[in-house]
Amino acid sequence: MSTSPHDEYESPLVTRYAGRGMRKLFSARHRIEAWRQLWIWLAEAERDLGLEIDEAQLAAMRDARDDIDFDQAAEFEARFRHDVMAHVHTYGEAAPEARGVIHLGATSCYVTDNADAMVIREALEQVEVSLAEAIDAYAAFAKETADVPCLAFTHFQPAQPTTVGKRACLWLQDLLSDLEAIHEAVGKVPFLGSKGTTGTQASFLALFDGDEQKCLALDKAIAEKAGFPAPVPVSGQTYPRKADYAICAALGGVAVTAHRIANDIRLLSGLRELAEPFEKEQIGSSAMAYKQNPMRSERITALARHVIALVPEAANTAAEQWLERTLDDSAARRIYLPEAFLGVDAILRLLANVGRGLHVNRAVARARLVRELPFMATEEILMRAVKAGGDRQVLHEQIRVHSLAAKDRILEGAAKNDLMERIAGDDAFAAVKDELEGLLEPERFVGLAPQQTRAFLADHVEPALAPYRSRLGADVSIKV
Repeated sequence: MSTSPHDEYESPLVTRYAGRGMRKLFSARHRIEAWRQLWIWLAEAERDLGLEIDEAQLAAMRDARDDIDFDQAAEFEARFRHDVMAHVHTYGEAAPEARGVIHLGATSCYVTDNADAMVIREALEQVEVSLAEAIDAYAAFAKETADVPCLAFTHFQPAQPTTVGKRACLWLQDLLSDLEAIHEAVGKVPFLGSKGTTGTQASFLALFDGDEQKCLALDKAIAEKAGFPAPVPVSGQTYPRKADYAICAALGGVAVTAHRIANDIRLLSGLRELAEPFEKEQIGSSAMAYKQNPMRSERITALARHVIALVPEAANTAAEQWLERTLDDSAARRIYLPEAFLGVDAILRLLANVGRGLHVNRAVARARLVRELPFMATEEILMRAVKAGGDRQVLHEQIRVHSLAAKDRILEGAAKNDLMERIAGDDAFAAVKDELEGLLEPERFVGLAPQQTRAFLADHVEPALAPYRSRLGADVSIKV
């Protein structure tokens, strides 16, 4: 009976959401190519330090590096129940001249942990650039909307006005902290080196006839060949699993920020003040044809929750490590490390896609603000009326009464806030009646929001983006 991909479960992170670059990094081929490169580096370094490995063996290993027979490896693994030894034998079949020196002195974690470190570092570098891409999109949005007034909310209740660009700077500030955290994480990826079965380098000490300096030189040489400044100074059989937790926590931080931004966009979409990109033939609802749901932002929050949920899994794995090694980390790491990176990759692609196409419905935002402005103008009206000779307590009580009456009218369905008309008709405010209309320009109430936006973009965002400028402009179109 023939089978197709539709007959078996496929992760939607791979088939629907993550980009090709990240998918390739966590592919089986990329991982095994890294294993084989590590075996080549090990043999080269051992030869350089005096072991009997000839150039023909090294040449055979190099020539066969990319000749990976995955079916043969699966047959070996079914026999041996050991994935690393399955690939040792498969590599030996492809490079028979080198069969006797492949994996010489090493334990499985020599390839698994060191390859993981290489892949994780590449993946973090991709995340770093993708973060810069998203930051660039929202920086452009903030610049464009720096002076656009809108109603700010606290507790999702109307508060003092701000500008759309200033609100975007709140998002950008969190994204910048994530960029810093990911950049630091790149430099902290641990490389195991050649430590042996319990981290004592005993097997290599035996190979080098007790020469301690050669063991240390081998450890250092492998790290240098892989592009790491140094291996971890001490280890059990693996590099510390707490490092995985730190990496997942940094990725989780990106997910937290993206979730917050997407939620804000979803709320403002519900108020019809913002609209994420909506394509010409896009269908918002199978039943309600008029719908324009913020599905990109909804997807961001869904994926972000998944990534955030992976962080405690990495923490629990790190906490559960026993003495020099336990294998209960293996199955978990095969799941949460790739999924954390694939999830964040998908999130950042979506975030940049939304940011590049985010649209402000300025008339709607202004209308909501204008409707609330009379309440916000009352403090200034009170001060002006007092300066004109009025009694502060009497005036305050009149404003309170008029405000509650106007609010009740709005709650009953009135389209317009008539507070200013009520105040204008009150003889207690006769001295400032002619000034009332001029007090309701929204721009008068945004404080320093425009200046703060431009200063933040110039002083913080642009310097942070400068190192990435030549790498920005990626295609962030979504697949489905």
